[in-house]
Amino acid sequence: MKNNDKSFMKVTEIEDGFFILKFQNNLKTKQTFIKEVSNNYIQLFFSIKGNGKLVFNNGRYTIDILESKSLVLFNPQQNLPINLEIDPTSKIITVLITIKKFHSFFSEFSKYITFLGEDNQTKKYYSAKDLSPSEMIVLNQIFKYNLHASLEKLYTKGKVYELLSLYFNFSEGDDKDKCPFLEDEDNVEKIKKAKEIVIDRMAEPPSLQELANEIGLSLKKLKDGFKQIYGETVFNFLLDYKLDYSRKLLETKKYNVSEISSIIGYSTSSHFIAAFKKKFGTTPKKYLGKI
Repeated sequence: MKNNDKSFMKVTEIEDGFFILKFQNNLKTKQTFIKEVSNNYIQLFFSIKGNGKLVFNNGRYTIDILESKSLVLFNPQQNLPINLEIDPTSKIITVLITIKKFHSFFSEFSKYITFLGEDNQTKKYYSAKDLSPSEMIVLNQIFKYNLHASLEKLYTKGKVYELLSLYFNFSEGDDKDKCPFLEDEDNVEKIKKAKEIVIDRMAEPPSLQELANEIGLSLKKLKDGFKQIYGETVFNFLLDYKLDYSRKLLETKKYNVSEISSIIGYSTSSHFIAAFKKKFGTTPKKYLGKI
């Protein structure tokens, strides 16, 4: 297990045979986390931010875990140890649960969940899909709770149960993309549009009020909705995005620091350098020299 200020894996036991793992990598290089897992566990991976990759058979086979997407793995025929490579500035949550305990949760609804069917219980299973806004909200809450340590396990347990309920919801009349904290699906789409706007115009982003007017929401709904779906304020989201984008531009070696500063919307190179150093722990010039 790694555990420091910028890169860590934290394992919490919810119940016997039921665990949640939180991975975070704020370093400028990929980090690898390894954990043995036996073949009676279902593995669910959720990328809150950034990307990761599961490595199998000494690198001969890999599966990507992409931002805002999920992955479910189950192979009763062999152990599937977690060998997870996480990109810089990424956060991933993993839920491990034995097939026996999982059955106890969903026994009444097994016909709706593919790998719980009688014909599939001894077969390996793989599924990947987009995460809904509802699921992203819960995942961010799990990662960013601010409670007394004595309440951490209880809070996490409740949120993981909520996550599984949303993830495996099969109600035909329910729209999984509908966010329970916003009034309707249209508002969720407006928040998504706000995200696209600030990314497209990151060099000269609109003010929050201008953004709210453009997408047709009140300022309060924009601020509250954005934080609920993406886990951070519009300003912090844009700052992280711009700095991550600047790092990618540096890696192309096509632009100097001054040009990149202008591209992402900093008025002076010194402001960009200070922000870059605060986020990545080094200056753009030193980062470029290590590529």
